[in-house]
Amino acid sequence: MKVSIITVTKNSEKYLSDCINSVKRQNFKDIEYIVIDGKSTDGTVDIIRQNKKHINYWISETDCGMYDAINKGISKATGDIIGILNSDDMFASADAVRSIVDCFETTGTDSV
Repeated sequence: MKVSIITVTKNSEKYLSDCINSVKRQNFKDIEYIVIDGKSTDGTVDIIRQNKKHINYWISETDCGMYDAINKGISKATGDIIGILNSDDMFASADAVRSIVDCFETTGTDSV
């Protein structure tokens, strides 16, 4: 099962590295990582570029807010599961995505 994780951001240089690192640390490896930036004016885009080998798709452009950015990310996602991880959030552990996938696989649920 493939998992698409979408992070939307704007001027989030203070927390974005921690967010990206929490995705990189996941022990579930079939993750497609998408970052949608709302044309940040701080160091956010530099952080994205520094981590581009761990990001499958990213863009920095003007949008109409967080939900517009989320919809842009969803339109690019190819995963069986789509998750949203805000730019100032982190996965609590390295097995967070594995636990989510296990829940989908064992229960057959459509959402968690």
